[in-house]
Parts: sequence; C-alpha cells; structure tokens
Amino acid sequence: MDVINPIVRSWLREGEEDPDRFWAQAAEQLPWFRHWDQVLDWQPPTFRWFVGGQTNLSYNCLDVHVERGWGGHAALIAENERGERRVYTYAQLLYEVKRAAAALRGLGIDKGDRVAIYMPTCPEAIILMLALTRIGAIHLVVFAGFGAGALGDRIRLAAAKAVFAADATWRKGKEVPLKGIVDEALETGGSPVEHVVVLRRSGAEVPLQAGRDLWWEEFLAGGRDQDDGHVVLESNEPAFILATSGTTARPKLAVHTHGGYQVHIHATGDWVFGLKQQDVWWSTSDIGWIVGHSYIVYAPLLAGCTTIAYEGAIDYPDAETPYRIIEQNQVSGIFTSPTAVRLLMRYGLEPTRRHDLGSVERVVCAGEVLNPPAWEWLQKGVFGDRIPVLDHMWQTETSGPMVGNPYGISLLPIKPGSSGIVLPGIQGAVMSPEGEELGPGEKGIFVVKRPFPGLTASLWAEPERYGRDYWQRIPGKLVYFTGDAAAMDEDGYVWFSGRADEIIKIAAHRIGTIEVETAFLRHPAVAEAGVTGRPDEVRGEVISAFVVLRQGSQPSEALKREILETVRRELGPVAVIGELNFVNMLPKTRSGKIMRRVLKAVILAKDPGDISTIEDEGSVEEAREAWQQMQRELAAQPSR
Repeated sequence: MDVINPIVRSWLREGEEDPDRFWAQAAEQLPWFRHWDQVLDWQPPTFRWFVGGQTNLSYNCLDVHVERGWGGHAALIAENERGERRVYTYAQLLYEVKRAAAALRGLGIDKGDRVAIYMPTCPEAIILMLALTRIGAIHLVVFAGFGAGALGDRIRLAAAKAVFAADATWRKGKEVPLKGIVDEALETGGSPVEHVVVLRRSGAEVPLQAGRDLWWEEFLAGGRDQDDGHVVLESNEPAFILATSGTTARPKLAVHTHGGYQVHIHATGDWVFGLKQQDVWWSTSDIGWIVGHSYIVYAPLLAGCTTIAYEGAIDYPDAETPYRIIEQNQVSGIFTSPTAVRLLMRYGLEPTRRHDLGSVERVVCAGEVLNPPAWEWLQKGVFGDRIPVLDHMWQTETSGPMVGNPYGISLLPIKPGSSGIVLPGIQGAVMSPEGEELGPGEKGIFVVKRPFPGLTASLWAEPERYGRDYWQRIPGKLVYFTGDAAAMDEDGYVWFSGRADEIIKIAAHRIGTIEVETAFLRHPAVAEAGVTGRPDEVRGEVISAFVVLRQGSQPSEALKREILETVRRELGPVAVIGELNFVNMLPKTRSGKIMRRVLKAVILAKDPGDISTIEDEGSVEEAREAWQQMQRELAAQPSR
C-alpha cells in the first residue's frame, strides 16, 4: 500500500518534472517589486535564483501586512525567564524598525555593509535584523553565548563595520555580561569595527570607549533626520550571513539572499509548518541560529502570524515554564528541538498536567533526530495523541527544511525516528562515498542533486571553499554533500543516523550514533544518552556511552545492567558497549546538538578543541571525571 496519498504524490511529481516552474509558482505567492527574468542560473557549483527579480525581505515581513490593513494584529510577543513580556503589533514593529533603519543610516551604515549583532533573543535584536535587511545592509548574528575568540573570528571574517551588543543577558537566573566579551574580541589588531552600540539592560557599570561606543538611546537619537525607507534589492543580493553550526574548524559564513531565502522559508513555512495568519507560533530556538532567523523572525512574519521570542532557559525558573507560556499565549504551533524534548522528559508528565495545552495544533522538531522514545513521550504522554508531533531535517546552509512531513499540504503517516520525505523541488538521494545511488534500506550519505532556492550559493569571502566543502566531496559527482548518514525506505521516508564522521565501526558492522542513543532511551530511566566509538584492539571500535537519568532514578550497578540489557535487546550483539558512564549533563551546543567529538576527546584524553559553542563547559569536566573514575574502578578489579 502506498503511504504517500494522491495529493502529496501529485505535488511531488510537479516538483520532479519541472522544478523551475515549481519554484516559480512558490515565488509567485510573495509580492515582488519587479518580476524575475530567469528562475535559475546554475553555473556549477554556484547559482542564482529569480535573476533580475526585485524584492526586500523586511518590507514583505512588515510593510505589506500594514498596507493590507493588518497593522493591529500582534506580530511579536517577547518573553524571558525573568517574567518580562512585551507585545508589538505589526504597525508598532514597523515603526520601531523604521526608527532603527534611520538610526543605522545616521551611523553611516549603508547597503552592503556588514553589521554584527551580539545580543540575546530580545525585541531590539529582532528589530535590528529587520532594519538592516530593510536598508540593504547585511546582518551577522553571533550567538550571545560565544566567547571572545569565536565572536572576533566572525567579525573579522565578515569585515563588520559595527557591532551591536547588549550589556548582559540572563541564563537560569545568572547575569551573563556581554560587553566585556565584545571589547576582548576587538582587541586583536586589524579590527574593521568603527562603532559599538550597547543596549543597556542591567544596572552594572559598563565601560565605553570614547569615539567608538555609544548607548542604544544615543544610537536611536542619531537617526531623527535620516531616511527610514526600504531599499529595492535584486533577488541575489545578500540579506544576511551566518556561521554554520560546526565547531571543529575556522567558521564558515553561509550567505542567504533576499530572494531565494525568502521564497524557500515562506514555502516551507506553509508546506511543513502550516503557518497561517491566525497562528500564535513559538519556535523555542535562539536568534543566534538559523532556526531563529527563519522560524522566529522571517517566516512567521512573512506569513503574517504572531511569533513568540523567548530569552532564557526553557526549564527556568521551573519545569512548568514552557507549558505556562503555551497556555497564557494560546500557542497553536511549536517548533522545538529533540534536546529540549528530552530535557523536559527528565521532569516527567506532572508539570504538563497543570496547564491547558488545548490550543496546540502541531509540534515540529529539528536539530537532531527525534528518537522514537522522545516522540512517544511528547505525542502520547503530553498531547494524548490529539495532535501530530513531527520531525524534519535541514541545515544552516539550507535556510529551511529539505526533508519533512507536509503538514500544511496533507499530513502523511508518521514513522517515529524518520524525518519524513524529501520535499518537492529538492532532489535528494542517499549515495555511497563512491557515488553510487543506494536502494531502500542501504546506508550512505544524504545528498542533493540540484540547487533549490534556500540553499546557500556561496560562503562569505571564501568562494573556493564553498565548492570544495560542499559540491566536490564525492569524486565524479556534482552533488551537495550534507555530511549526514542516512537511509531511505521503500516509501521514500529518510532515516538519519548521525553525522557521517560519527559512524561507529564495530568489527565489520557500521552503526549510527543515533541508533545507539535511541536504544538507550528505550529504558524508562534514561532521559538522554550520548555515545561515541572507542578504539578496541579486537573489534576496531566499541561503544562508549554517557547517560543522563530522569528525575527520581539513581545510578547503580543494577540499573546499569538493566540499561545495557535494553540496548542489547534493541540492537543485538553487534552493539558492543565498552562502558556506560552516568553523568548529570551531556556536552551540547547551545543549539541543542550533542557534541560527540568532545566525548571522544574525553575518552582518548585529548584536547576537545574549540568548544566555544558549548552550552555548559562543566559538562566536559564531568564527563572526564566519570570516565577517569571508571578507569580507576576497572584498574582496581582483580585480574582473572
């Protein structure tokens, strides 16, 4: 039986038979100042979409809705872990964006200039993003948890003319100063920065450098006599640049454009998320990541709905925080990460029972694979099978989803653990490292055989690196290399099993980290698991596991044996576990991805390298202590 219904089957066929026409129809759903001359100009490895078309991303997010008479509709609800709340209508948000646009011009910022934003997910940061795209300048948002080294690298690579920073942010009740990090980042010689604008949020004393630094209020005052209008931009002019989420090498700055980016996130906002004007939409991410750009800011505003921006830890001041936000704001759609789901699992279902979640119509997840146990907890435990809980897959480089379940078109059967089907107009496949296209169930690398509008066409200042890193990885094949290991089943559903370089090789078998971690989550006491391969003289590699338990469960040898038995039952004897370490937290990026390379560095007693994206550096030391304690215990055992 074909699980792809006729509506979706016809939709997929349209994207396959004439992708240029398919994407042109998607682009027609948006306003344009001038129609394009050519849908796609592909000069491998780079390309241009909607060539000659004229648009402005910010204008379509705000001005269009106000002109249509929607100015009184709520555009942005900003909340934070300290209980503060601000609401902006479309008309109010447009007013603030125009003020900031004029102030940017007063500061000397013009079309094409790069501006770094080192701020938390607060209204002023979102206003700045929209103001910069309004005037044709290019924003570079740097997550307000990065250290001076990471911030400085990004500023220099982008040659940013100005930096906007908050003096502080808050994380789990702790004030995190930011201005000092900016000063340190700019100490290195050759800094291109001419201005630093500081948003005052705390009462702490903040030193300002004369001639360079000014307060936010002074910045706004400088725009009183300046033009606040939008710039008409060709489709392929950059809207923003953003560092990819990898942390093992010098950052790569993906470039996203006013035209192609806008078309892709607007289309997938409709197809995958079902965004509509009546929605109160909450993406629990941070604006420092591509999710925050696409699905906190731009796609919801293009759709004319209400978007929620939350600053802080999702479980602070208590585990009821997310459910309280849902109830108070009557949230209808949620985008969150599997990491957040597993975090909330640790607190159990009791916090969910104290709030009315009846407004929620759908939940979508991305960031890592939504393991079946986490899906079951959310789908059945929290929402009682009343709504769909969906997974999907994409990257910083792709703007929005490549693989997903088309909720907005026609919901397909959910296969827990799969990210869904390859979306139309995106010619995805699973290939071997040698370039052979693989059949159902065969594991390989997920690739894309043709550009689509949301795909970055370049890396800022590094055009040669773009081709080398993405389009020339498989000899003799011109394909976009995602780096993600996957298999596709007979129905066309894609099953991701982790990064290709994280596959564990045990004897003659290859097993994905996601598969192993999912098996650990099958035990009811396990909230999270991170695994990596450890060298073994006999088998090549064995599995080293780090496990976080749910509240109420305590580490013990008996529990360890139970968990290992669960894994063996799920995966069979091929999954050889070298050791299991209990920890209170896993090393994860602030975007929610488990840093498995850090776990590998711990067990190999190596330097973990760049950990500037890590959520809590204490997680590394805890993992190291757990590993060393296990080694001491093994050494103390009598030899047989």
